[in-house]
Amino acid sequence: MTSLRIAANIVDLVEDRVFPGEVEVEQGRIQAIRALATQQSTFLIPGFIDAHVHIESSMLTPGEFARAAVVHGTVATVSDPHEIANVLGVQGIEYMLEDAEKVPFKFYFGAPSCVPATTFESSGAIIGSEQVAALLDDPRIRYLSEVMNYPGVLAENPEVMSKIKAALERGKPIDGHSPGLRGADAKQYFSTGISTDHECVTLPEALDKLSCGAHILIREGSAARNFDELCPVIRQYPEQCMFCSDDKHPDDLVSGHIDELARRAIAAGFDGMDVLRCACRNPVKHYHLDVGLLQVGDAADFVEVDDLTRLRILKTYIDGELVAEQGQSLIASHSARVVNRFDRATISRPALVVEAESARLNAIRVHDDQLVTSREIVETSLVGGKAVSDVSRDLLKIVVLSRYGNEPPAVAFVRGFGLKKGAMASSVAHDSHNVIAVGVSDEDIVEAVNLIIQAKGGLAACHGDEKHLLPLPVAGLISVDACEQVAEKYTRIDRCVKQWGSQLNAPYTTLSFMALLVIPEIKISDKGLFDAVRFDFLPLFE
Repeated sequence: MTSLRIAANIVDLVEDRVFPGEVEVEQGRIQAIRALATQQSTFLIPGFIDAHVHIESSMLTPGEFARAAVVHGTVATVSDPHEIANVLGVQGIEYMLEDAEKVPFKFYFGAPSCVPATTFESSGAIIGSEQVAALLDDPRIRYLSEVMNYPGVLAENPEVMSKIKAALERGKPIDGHSPGLRGADAKQYFSTGISTDHECVTLPEALDKLSCGAHILIREGSAARNFDELCPVIRQYPEQCMFCSDDKHPDDLVSGHIDELARRAIAAGFDGMDVLRCACRNPVKHYHLDVGLLQVGDAADFVEVDDLTRLRILKTYIDGELVAEQGQSLIASHSARVVNRFDRATISRPALVVEAESARLNAIRVHDDQLVTSREIVETSLVGGKAVSDVSRDLLKIVVLSRYGNEPPAVAFVRGFGLKKGAMASSVAHDSHNVIAVGVSDEDIVEAVNLIIQAKGGLAACHGDEKHLLPLPVAGLISVDACEQVAEKYTRIDRCVKQWGSQLNAPYTTLSFMALLVIPEIKISDKGLFDAVRFDFLPLFE
């Protein structure tokens, strides 16, 4: 590793100052910082950090995620591997660790706390408290991933509390997940040692949790976009806020990352140093990351930008290595092996027939840019005694079927996807990643679902003879292609379903969360319609 000297205006987030200086790097660490007498033409800032992300949601291997992220000045992620863990268990976590080690990027993985997320769905793996403790003993595992079973925390479920205790005993941070939790319940939840939340939707919710001592991760992902609502907390609580994407699809990642949020916050009038603390420093402090903060002795992880308003990324350095320059990644692609579990036979049209039991049914109502849904009681559309889709009311069939066996699919109805024709399907269905589909006709739904089953994972869109597939051979979640290719393929299939009528910003991301039973108000698993407020199954018909 060669030595490096860079002269620029240095942004010191520790001492809260900006000054012209020269940074000297040896063996990947900052050996000296010398003040200069004159202002420089560019600025050095610490690298950006995504404080909570599921790499799998990008449909990229860790190596390809890194190639895309460094272009935007990202040097590290706090990564929860529970998507692949829900399919493959600890083997999936090992896969992510192994691939991550092949690139010059700082991935900090957690031990998934909720595999499976609930017992109300078919899943590919179970990671119990003993396995969680063993994972936390691994120095590569830096924290306990989001504790989604907040009812279990409130009820002091022994298995849940054992996982929390294991992290506390090892001095490792604990991530939270408590959508809508307020008041006394929020206080109880965070009193256990859980220290973050990335599920806030409203400003009052965020302020309530901040008052409990929680750190708020302001999320702006491909489906959940909470930045505009939550960013005012930066002004009052700059030490307790971070930025995260949670779930970022490949086309969005190619376009921008945490740098985009920093620009937006600065443009909205928030103090630039506070914004950079949220984007760069606070994750390092909270998660005890060995990411440099432009201090003597630190790892040489920093970004050269044109100014502190536009934040145009000129160069990105990790451990003193130049990994991106002028919009081009300098990290090389590498081949990735394939691991998977997909044990499902194809289906036929009769599997989707719904015999009408009444004139009214419970439907899922999606909301664009949000993970939360609403329950709507609507009139059943009938044809020959069967409940069917009704395009005129944007009432479409939604189907979930286990990828881990051949049980009959669960069928319900959803509003808000907007398809006028065709069907879309995916093996990315949080968190157990069964196959999920929504569509206008049973024929197209069956075609889309079977395309995915035959490929053993992917995204599909079908309308008559028109068929599209983005294969995801790694756990049915991840492509082995380069980030640019995956982004291009994803853009094509996304554009296709939008041309068929969907007006959602990210229809496939929204679809993937319709099976996440821990997000209110109403969702669907492969076992049926689910009331996420009462935490129990819900009949389809009223």
